[in-house]
Amino acid sequence: MVHNHPSGDPSPSRADIDVTRKIVDAGKPLGIQVHDHIIIGSEGHASLRAKGLL
Repeated sequence: MVHNHPSGDPSPSRADIDVTRKIVDAGKPLGIQVHDHIIIGSEGHASLRAKGLL
C-alpha cells in the first residue's frame, strides 16, 4: 500500500496505522498479505514495516 501526505511530513498518523491494521485483518481470511504501507511526503518517505507498525 502507498499513499501521500500533502503536508509533506511522511510520519504515519494514528489513522494511517489503524486503517492499515484493519486492511491487514480483512485480507487474512482471503489469503491476501500486506507487505508494507509506504507514506510519501516532500520531506521523504516512511515505511510502516520498517517502523515496526506492521
